[in-house]
Amino acid sequence: MPKRLSDFRATDFEFRARFWIIGGVFWLGFALYAAGDINSSLSVARWLAGADSPQVSSYSRVILGLGTALAAAAALIRSWAEAYLHSSVVHDAKMHSDQLTADGPYRYVRNPLYLGTVLLALGLGTMASRLGFAIVVAGIPVIVYRLILREEAGLLASQAERYREYFRAVPRLIPALHPRVPSGEARPDWVDGFTGEAFMWGIAFGMAAFTLTLRQAYWYAIAGAGFAVYAVQAVRRSAR
Repeated sequence: MPKRLSDFRATDFEFRARFWIIGGVFWLGFALYAAGDINSSLSVARWLAGADSPQVSSYSRVILGLGTALAAAAALIRSWAEAYLHSSVVHDAKMHSDQLTADGPYRYVRNPLYLGTVLLALGLGTMASRLGFAIVVAGIPVIVYRLILREEAGLLASQAERYREYFRAVPRLIPALHPRVPSGEARPDWVDGFTGEAFMWGIAFGMAAFTLTLRQAYWYAIAGAGFAVYAVQAVRRSAR
């Protein structure tokens, strides 16, 4: 790996704490409401429809709807990827570079889990403040890119030429329209894939509820339930 890229990859600490670092960026994006900033979707709606237009609310809901669709796509992609790469691997603080998964979504893109994280930043960012949206949309891809470089270095070290062939064939983060490698006929565990991403589905359904009702209580309740399920799963994984 070229020196300029190896210098940019995440440290071991960043990889172990990736969930909390990514979560911290999202938290900061929403915390900036305390500075008096307005919602990013509302700001764009006022710009499109005119500040005094009666259509501002409708425009804002359309933008939030698009954000919800992106969040749902993120949850779906991550669930699909996790069905092929077990949740015990996906959510482990340790790096697993002893095996190469090249089936399911991994035939189209090398990092479908991180692709989902970037899509979530774009979608959930519509609920953040204007400055918060900028921080989330700019910050998450940088963190993701550093993590990807870290994982690629580990896979190149352990898988050598096998991973190099996969590396050359499959795009890093922008999916190909057609599979780039043949199917390995691996059997996905859909229950593990979808339950392992319960927090992502909680965010997506919470955003949908907020978009339809504009009631924050629904957002907090549904998204909070998703994270509660994730917390229980994390405890169980640690116990095993």
